[in-house]
Amino acid sequence: MLGFTPNLDGIRPLRVLCLGAHSDDIEIGCGTTIFQLIEKVQPLDIRWIVFSGQCSRSEEAKSSAEFWLESVHLKQIELHGFRDGFFPDQRSTIKETFEKVKESYSPDIIFTHYQEDLHQDHRTINQLTWNTFRNHVIMEYEIPKYDGDMGSPNLYVPVSEEIAEKKAVALVKYFNSQGDKHWFDKNLFMGLMRIRGMESCSPSGYAEGFYSRKISLDL
Repeated sequence: MLGFTPNLDGIRPLRVLCLGAHSDDIEIGCGTTIFQLIEKVQPLDIRWIVFSGQCSRSEEAKSSAEFWLESVHLKQIELHGFRDGFFPDQRSTIKETFEKVKESYSPDIIFTHYQEDLHQDHRTINQLTWNTFRNHVIMEYEIPKYDGDMGSPNLYVPVSEEIAEKKAVALVKYFNSQGDKHWFDKNLFMGLMRIRGMESCSPSGYAEGFYSRKISLDL
Protein backbone atom coordinates (compact mmCIF):
# COMPACT_ATOMS: atom_id res chain seq x y z
CA MET A 1 0.00 0.00 0.00
CA LEU A 2 1.58 3.27 -1.15
CA GLY A 3 0.84 6.52 0.64
CA PHE A 4 1.43 10.22 0.25
CA THR A 5 0.97 13.23 2.51
CA PRO A 6 -0.27 16.65 1.33
CA ASN A 7 2.29 19.43 1.54
CA LEU A 8 1.02 21.45 4.50
CA ASP A 9 3.08 24.45 5.59
CA GLY A 10 1.21 24.99 8.87
CA ILE A 11 0.76 28.70 8.07
CA ARG A 12 -2.14 29.03 5.66
CA PRO A 13 -5.22 27.10 6.81
CA LEU A 14 -6.00 23.92 4.90
CA ARG A 15 -9.33 24.65 3.22
CA VAL A 16 -11.74 21.71 3.28
CA LEU A 17 -15.13 21.71 1.54
CA CYS A 18 -17.62 19.08 2.73
CA LEU A 19 -20.70 18.52 0.56
CA GLY A 20 -23.67 16.37 1.52
CA ALA A 21 -27.04 15.94 -0.14
CA HIS A 22 -28.76 15.03 3.13
CA SER A 23 -28.29 15.82 6.78
CA ASP A 24 -26.18 12.77 7.72
CA ASP A 25 -24.25 12.15 4.49
CA ILE A 26 -21.04 13.99 5.35
CA GLU A 27 -20.80 12.31 8.75
CA ILE A 28 -21.42 8.83 7.32
CA GLY A 29 -19.15 9.28 4.32
CA CYS A 30 -16.12 11.06 5.75
CA GLY A 31 -16.82 11.64 9.44
CA THR A 32 -13.72 9.90 10.80
CA THR A 33 -11.51 11.54 8.19
CA ILE A 34 -12.76 14.96 9.31
CA PHE A 35 -12.10 14.03 12.95
CA GLN A 36 -8.62 12.87 11.94
CA LEU A 37 -7.90 16.10 10.03
CA ILE A 38 -9.01 18.18 13.01
CA GLU A 39 -6.73 16.18 15.29
CA LYS A 40 -3.66 16.13 13.02
CA VAL A 41 -3.80 19.29 10.89
CA GLN A 42 -3.83 22.88 12.10
CA PRO A 43 -4.93 25.41 11.09
CA LEU A 44 -8.08 24.36 9.23
CA ASP A 45 -10.77 26.28 7.39
CA ILE A 46 -13.82 24.04 6.87
CA ARG A 47 -16.95 24.83 4.89
CA TRP A 48 -19.74 22.32 5.56
CA ILE A 49 -22.76 22.35 3.24
CA VAL A 50 -25.92 20.24 3.53
CA PHE A 51 -28.33 20.64 0.63
CA SER A 52 -31.51 19.02 1.97
CA GLY A 53 -33.03 19.10 5.43
CA GLN A 54 -36.46 19.99 6.72
CA CYS A 55 -37.75 20.40 10.28
CA SER A 56 -36.13 17.83 12.59
CA ARG A 57 -33.65 16.76 9.91
CA SER A 58 -32.36 20.33 9.69
CA GLU A 59 -31.97 20.52 13.47
CA GLU A 60 -30.12 17.21 13.47
CA ALA A 61 -27.79 18.43 10.73
CA LYS A 62 -27.01 21.62 12.61
CA SER A 63 -26.37 19.89 15.94
CA SER A 64 -24.20 17.22 14.35
CA ALA A 65 -22.12 19.68 12.32
CA GLU A 66 -21.53 21.81 15.40
CA PHE A 67 -20.37 18.73 17.31
CA TRP A 68 -18.04 17.59 14.51
CA LEU A 69 -16.49 21.05 14.07
CA GLU A 70 -16.54 22.12 17.72
CA SER A 71 -12.77 22.70 17.94
CA VAL A 72 -12.39 24.28 14.46
CA HIS A 73 -12.01 28.06 14.67
CA LEU A 74 -12.49 28.82 10.97
CA LYS A 75 -15.72 27.16 9.87
CA GLN A 76 -18.94 27.87 8.03
CA ILE A 77 -22.00 25.61 8.22
CA GLU A 78 -24.67 26.01 5.52
CA LEU A 79 -28.02 24.24 5.56
CA HIS A 80 -30.25 24.38 2.48
CA GLY A 81 -33.81 23.20 1.96
CA PHE A 82 -33.85 21.55 -1.46
CA ARG A 83 -36.53 18.90 -1.80
CA ASP A 84 -35.30 15.46 -0.81
CA GLY A 85 -35.45 12.97 -3.68
CA PHE A 86 -35.94 15.61 -6.40
CA PHE A 87 -32.42 17.00 -6.90
CA PRO A 88 -32.31 16.25 -10.66
CA ASP A 89 -35.40 18.46 -11.10
CA GLN A 90 -33.78 21.24 -9.06
CA ARG A 91 -30.40 20.97 -10.74
CA SER A 92 -30.19 24.54 -12.07
CA THR A 93 -31.00 26.09 -8.68
CA ILE A 94 -28.54 23.80 -6.89
CA LYS A 95 -25.93 24.72 -9.49
CA GLU A 96 -26.40 28.39 -8.60
CA THR A 97 -25.58 27.50 -4.99
CA PHE A 98 -22.39 25.78 -6.15
CA GLU A 99 -21.38 28.83 -8.16
CA LYS A 100 -21.82 31.10 -5.14
CA VAL A 101 -19.56 28.80 -3.11
CA LYS A 102 -16.95 28.82 -5.88
CA GLU A 103 -16.89 32.64 -5.93
CA SER A 104 -16.04 32.90 -2.24
CA TYR A 105 -14.10 29.74 -1.39
CA SER A 106 -11.24 27.87 -3.08
CA PRO A 107 -10.84 24.52 -1.29
CA ASP A 108 -7.70 22.39 -1.12
CA ILE A 109 -9.74 19.22 -0.60
CA ILE A 110 -13.36 18.51 -1.47
CA PHE A 111 -15.39 15.67 0.01
CA THR A 112 -18.44 14.76 -2.04
CA HIS A 113 -20.65 11.83 -3.04
CA TYR A 114 -19.45 8.84 -5.08
CA GLN A 115 -20.14 9.06 -8.81
CA GLU A 116 -21.72 5.56 -8.96
CA ASP A 117 -24.05 6.13 -6.00
CA LEU A 118 -27.54 4.93 -6.93
CA HIS A 119 -29.35 7.70 -5.05
CA GLN A 120 -30.32 10.41 -7.54
CA ASP A 121 -29.66 13.26 -5.08
CA HIS A 122 -26.18 11.94 -4.34
CA ARG A 123 -25.31 11.65 -8.03
CA THR A 124 -26.51 15.18 -8.69
CA ILE A 125 -24.21 16.59 -6.01
CA ASN A 126 -21.30 14.56 -7.38
CA GLN A 127 -21.88 15.76 -10.95
CA LEU A 128 -22.16 19.40 -9.90
CA THR A 129 -19.00 19.09 -7.81
CA TRP A 130 -16.96 18.02 -10.83
CA ASN A 131 -18.75 20.51 -13.07
CA THR A 132 -17.97 23.41 -10.74
CA PHE A 133 -14.51 22.60 -9.34
CA ARG A 134 -12.26 21.73 -12.25
CA ASN A 135 -8.78 21.75 -10.70
CA HIS A 136 -9.16 20.54 -7.13
CA VAL A 137 -8.49 17.41 -5.08
CA ILE A 138 -11.88 15.69 -4.97
CA MET A 139 -12.46 12.70 -2.70
CA GLU A 140 -15.73 10.87 -3.28
CA TYR A 141 -17.13 9.13 -0.20
CA GLU A 142 -19.49 6.17 0.04
CA ILE A 143 -22.86 5.78 1.73
CA PRO A 144 -24.00 2.22 2.61
CA LYS A 145 -27.61 1.57 1.68
CA TYR A 146 -30.19 -1.06 0.74
CA ASP A 147 -29.51 -0.50 -2.99
CA GLY A 148 -26.20 -2.36 -2.76
CA ASP A 149 -24.05 0.12 -4.68
CA MET A 150 -20.78 -0.22 -2.75
CA GLY A 151 -17.67 -0.19 -4.93
CA SER A 152 -13.92 -0.71 -4.57
CA PRO A 153 -12.24 2.45 -3.25
CA ASN A 154 -8.85 3.50 -4.61
CA LEU A 155 -7.96 5.89 -1.79
CA TYR A 156 -8.00 5.15 1.93
CA VAL A 157 -7.64 7.16 5.12
CA PRO A 158 -6.55 4.95 8.04
CA VAL A 159 -8.13 6.08 11.32
CA SER A 160 -7.74 5.09 14.94
CA GLU A 161 -10.25 2.72 16.52
CA GLU A 162 -11.10 5.46 19.00
CA ILE A 163 -12.07 7.90 16.26
CA ALA A 164 -14.00 5.21 14.37
CA GLU A 165 -15.98 4.51 17.54
CA LYS A 166 -16.55 8.23 18.08
CA LYS A 167 -18.08 8.56 14.62
CA ALA A 168 -20.36 5.52 14.94
CA VAL A 169 -21.67 6.59 18.35
CA ALA A 170 -22.24 10.19 17.23
CA LEU A 171 -24.22 9.11 14.16
CA VAL A 172 -26.67 7.14 16.25
CA LYS A 173 -26.87 9.92 18.83
CA TYR A 174 -27.45 12.90 16.54
CA PHE A 175 -29.68 11.33 13.89
CA ASN A 176 -32.57 9.90 15.89
CA SER A 177 -34.93 10.32 12.95
CA GLN A 178 -33.07 7.54 11.12
CA GLY A 179 -33.31 5.04 13.95
CA ASP A 180 -36.19 3.14 12.31
CA LYS A 181 -34.08 2.24 9.27
CA HIS A 182 -32.90 -1.36 9.47
CA TRP A 183 -29.36 -0.46 8.39
CA PHE A 184 -28.73 2.65 10.49
CA ASP A 185 -26.78 1.40 13.50
CA LYS A 186 -23.34 1.48 15.06
CA ASN A 187 -22.44 -2.05 13.96
CA LEU A 188 -22.86 -1.24 10.27
CA PHE A 189 -20.72 1.90 10.45
CA MET A 190 -17.97 0.13 12.39
CA GLY A 191 -18.19 -2.88 10.09
CA LEU A 192 -17.69 -0.85 6.94
CA MET A 193 -14.69 0.95 8.43
CA ARG A 194 -13.28 -2.42 9.50
CA ILE A 195 -13.56 -3.75 5.94
CA ARG A 196 -11.84 -0.66 4.52
CA GLY A 197 -9.20 -0.96 7.24
CA MET A 198 -8.54 -4.55 6.19
CA GLU A 199 -8.26 -3.55 2.53
CA SER A 200 -5.79 -0.75 3.28
CA CYS A 201 -3.76 -2.64 5.90
CA SER A 202 -4.58 0.08 8.44
CA PRO A 203 -2.50 -0.26 11.64
CA SER A 204 -5.67 0.14 13.73
CA GLY A 205 -7.75 -2.11 11.49
CA TYR A 206 -10.07 0.78 10.58
CA ALA A 207 -10.21 3.20 7.66
CA GLU A 208 -12.56 5.17 5.43
CA GLY A 209 -12.55 4.48 1.71
CA PHE A 210 -12.77 7.07 -1.05
CA TYR A 211 -12.78 7.28 -4.83
CA SER A 212 -10.45 9.73 -6.54
CA ARG A 213 -10.53 10.04 -10.32
CA LYS A 214 -7.62 12.48 -10.63
CA ILE A 215 -4.63 13.06 -8.36
CA SER A 216 -1.37 14.71 -9.39
CA LEU A 217 1.61 13.63 -7.29
CA ASP A 218 4.02 16.57 -7.41
CA LEU A 219 7.51 15.37 -6.44
